[in-house]
Amino acid sequence: MNFLAHIYLSGDNDLIKIGNFMADGIRGKHFESYPLEIQKGIILHRAIDTFTDAHPIFRQSTKKLHEKYHHYAGVIVDVFYDHFLAKNWNTYSDERLEDFVARFYQSLQDNHIILSERTKGMMPYMIEHNWLVSYQTVEGINRILTQMDQRTKNESKMRFATNELSEFYLEFEDEFTNFFQELILFSNTKITTL
Repeated sequence: MNFLAHIYLSGDNDLIKIGNFMADGIRGKHFESYPLEIQKGIILHRAIDTFTDAHPIFRQSTKKLHEKYHHYAGVIVDVFYDHFLAKNWNTYSDERLEDFVARFYQSLQDNHIILSERTKGMMPYMIEHNWLVSYQTVEGINRILTQMDQRTKNESKMRFATNELSEFYLEFEDEFTNFFQELILFSNTKITTL
C-alpha cells in the first residue's frame, strides 16, 4: 500500500497516521525514539506491508507487471491501489477526500517537530503538488510514477506503468476492491492490539 491507504487505515489518531505515513524511512528499532502513538503507526505500517506482500490477490496484481518491471512490480501496484482508493473514496469514507487530505497535511505541519528528516524534506513537495488528491486520476498516478522512476535514475521504467494500468484497469480495480476489504479488517484488528 502507498501513502493514502496507510493513512486511511490508521483510524482517527493523527499521530498513528503520521507514524504509519513516515514508517518507510525508519529502519529497524530506530522507531523506539519516537512518541508511543508514532511507534504504533510505524508498527501498524509494517504489519500492513507484511499482510499485503503475502496476500494472493496482491500477488495476482503484481504478476501482470513482473515481466517488465521485476522487483518494482509491488511498488507499482501499491500506487495503483492508492489510485483506486482515491477514485472510489466515497465508498470508504463519508468525508470528502480533499478534506481528509487537508486535515492530514495540517496534522503534519502541527507536528513538524517530531517528523523524520526524510518526511520534513518530502512534505513541502507533497503538499504543493497535492499528491494524495492527485491519485484520483491516471494522470496524477503517472506523475507520481515518473517522479519515482527518476529517483531510480529511470532504471525502474515505472513511468510507463500506466500503460498496464489502462490495459488491465478493470482487473486491477476488482483486485483492489476484494483485497482492500480484507486489509481494512486486518488493520482494524491490528490497531486494537497496539
